[in-house]
Amino acid sequence: MLKISQRFFSSTCRTAQQQQQQPLMIKNSRIAASVILTRAPQITRSATPFEQAYFDYKEKNERQTSAVFPQDFYFKKGSVAERRWKEDVQARDAAMKDPSVSLTQAIQQQQQQQDTTTTTTTTITGTPIQILDRTTQADKDNDIKKLDRALQHNLYLIVKQHQQWQFPQTDLQANEYLHEAAERHLSESCGKDMDVWFVGRQPITFYKQSPSRKEDTEGLKARMYAGQVKPNNKDVSDFAWVTKDEMATYLSPDYYKAIKDSLGDL
Repeated sequence: MLKISQRFFSSTCRTAQQQQQQPLMIKNSRIAASVILTRAPQITRSATPFEQAYFDYKEKNERQTSAVFPQDFYFKKGSVAERRWKEDVQARDAAMKDPSVSLTQAIQQQQQQQDTTTTTTTTITGTPIQILDRTTQADKDNDIKKLDRALQHNLYLIVKQHQQWQFPQTDLQANEYLHEAAERHLSESCGKDMDVWFVGRQPITFYKQSPSRKEDTEGLKARMYAGQVKPNNKDVSDFAWVTKDEMATYLSPDYYKAIKDSLGDL
């Protein structure tokens, strides 16, 4: 009697496990869950020519209508600070007469000249402010596997799966929610060394495969905060972090057309 119970229990467990591993079928179509994993912009975007022209006009208009600065009250006569202030005022006055130069650019150019001509002012007024380059080494090398590239834009993770580029994707198993399938596959195929937050449990995009494949893909949005992808080379053979515009050169036209409206340009 005990052996019969054990055989019945083992067969029941195997049956339940097989049912759970079988892809979910709805109207003869498989349901797939994919992850739209995003690395948010790390720096503010550059202003457009129209925005820059507006900021320059506003800055010059405010200077033209502002009250006279009482420099005798703030600077000691003959001091280095007074001399630097007068040089800045001359640079601003010259920029006010030249529409092609903004006040900010004029001051930056003036400060660069001051820093290169003398070292005394650096010791008195402190370390000068340095504006770093907005392009990184990864941008110059066009290294699409680095996360420190295209800092002004969103980066999206695409993987080479089944010999084609797409978002990380897996079939939805029986008794499994979409977000559970997406989290499971991302961890299994891309590694666990990532700090990922799923924005919600509802898909933000839908892609219906060709009638011959009979597969419907639901895309869930997630954010990448730290770590890096480590593909297992079984489901995922390669990966890339690309912008929305760069993605068009990797994905198939139908796939890109279906998902592009759910992606941000920044």
